[in-house]
Parts: sequence; structure tokens; C-alpha cells
Amino acid sequence: MSKYLLNKFLFTVDRDPELVERYREDPVGTVAWWESSMANSILNCHSGESSTWLAFEPGEREALSSHDYIRLFELGAHPFLTLTLFIALFERDYAEPLAFQKEYGARLARFSLPYPDIST
Repeated sequence: MSKYLLNKFLFTVDRDPELVERYREDPVGTVAWWESSMANSILNCHSGESSTWLAFEPGEREALSSHDYIRLFELGAHPFLTLTLFIALFERDYAEPLAFQKEYGARLARFSLPYPDIST
């Protein structure tokens, strides 16, 4: 399992409005595309450097592909990265202000300290 790669996905997708929309509309295709073309790029490196070994585990790919932020939390994805991306994805689907954030909190309420380890 690579918490680094999960967090890198959340970070990079959240910072690109076109990728947010692509991920909202086609999560399976976006995850597959991102893993094959972006996963091994060096974060914040513009010189074309890349690695060759990073890939999602099947459970990680499944959680990302199904927008399962609860499972991502269980896998150790950073909750702030998860929350900000999923706000961008789903807040517009709720009529009440902060309704998605409240749902997010309620769905994570079953977790108690210590939370899953989010260190990378």
C-alpha cells in the first residue's frame, strides 16, 4: 500500500478543475489514466523526471474508482486531502450549506482515536 500515491492522487486531482470534473464523471477511467500517466511523475517537477515503480494496490484503486472516501480514510489517505477533493466533487449536489461536510463527518464518526496512520 502506498499512502504517498493515494495522497498524491488526491492532491493533484483536487488542484486541477478539469481533472476534478473528469474524476466526477468518470472515476474508473480517470484513476486508470492517472495511474498510467501521472503516478510515476515526480511531484512538482517540471523537467520530465519520473520513477517507474509506483502503482495502486487493488483496494486503493477500487476505493478511488468508487469515490469511497471512508475506505480511503481507512487506508490512511490524509483526511484533509480527501475532504477538499470530495467537497469539490459533491458539495454542489446538496442544497444546504455545509451539508456534504456534515455528511462526511457523520460517516467518519465511527472512527475513534487513534485514527488510521496518515504518515507517508
